[in-house]
Amino acid sequence: MGVTRSVQVIAIVAVVVVVAGLTFAYFRRPNNTDSGQSGTDPGMRCGTTVCQVVIGKSVGKDLVELLAGTGGGRIRVTGESGPYIFEMTIAESGATVTAESLDCRAAAISVCLVRGDAGGKVLGEVLFRKDGTWSRAQAAYLSSAGYLGLHDVNEDGTADIVSAQRACDGQCNDAFVQVFSALGANVGCTTPAPAREQLPGWPAPVPKLSQLRPCADS
Repeated sequence: MGVTRSVQVIAIVAVVVVVAGLTFAYFRRPNNTDSGQSGTDPGMRCGTTVCQVVIGKSVGKDLVELLAGTGGGRIRVTGESGPYIFEMTIAESGATVTAESLDCRAAAISVCLVRGDAGGKVLGEVLFRKDGTWSRAQAAYLSSAGYLGLHDVNEDGTADIVSAQRACDGQCNDAFVQVFSALGANVGCTTPAPAREQLPGWPAPVPKLSQLRPCADS
C-alpha cells in the first residue's frame, strides 16, 4: 500500500508553526557534563511557572539543556559557541518533556532533537550547530507510529531525523520509516510494513539508505 500525501509531508505540517530562535545572553557557563537532575531556574519562566531544568547533554564544548514549566519550555545552550535560548515549541503544543526528550549528536554539524509525547504521537523540533552557531531547523516533526530519533542514514557525517509513520492516514496497521536531513531535505521513505514492529530495527528503526525510496503520493 502506498504512502498517502498527507503522511508524506507530515514533518512540515505536524506543528505548522515555524518559530525562529529567540536568542539572548544568559551568563552561566556549563560544566561540560550531562545532567539529569531537575532544578529550578528563578531567572526564567516557562509558560506560567518558573523553568525547571529537565535534562542537559554535552555537545562538544557546549551544554544543551531542556527547561520546562506549565504550558511552555525553553532550550538553553551555553558554552564555547556562546549563550542561546530558544522557545521550545513542542512544549507549547502540549508535548510532555522528560529526561528522554533530548537526543544530540556531536559532529562537524552537530544536531539535537527535542521530542515529546502528545496525544499518542511524538512531536519534535531540531537545533543544529554549524560554523560555531546554533540555529533552529525550519521544520517541525511528528511521528504517528511512536518513534522519532537521530541516525546518520545517508552517511554524510550529519545526523538525520528518523520518523516512524502510520500509513493509510492511520486507518490500517501498515507503517513505514521516513528520513529527513537535519538541514531540511526529505531523504526518503521505506516500503510500508504490515505492522510497525516489522520495521527494520524496531523499536528504534534505522533503515539503510538502500532501503529508502522517494515518498509516494498515494
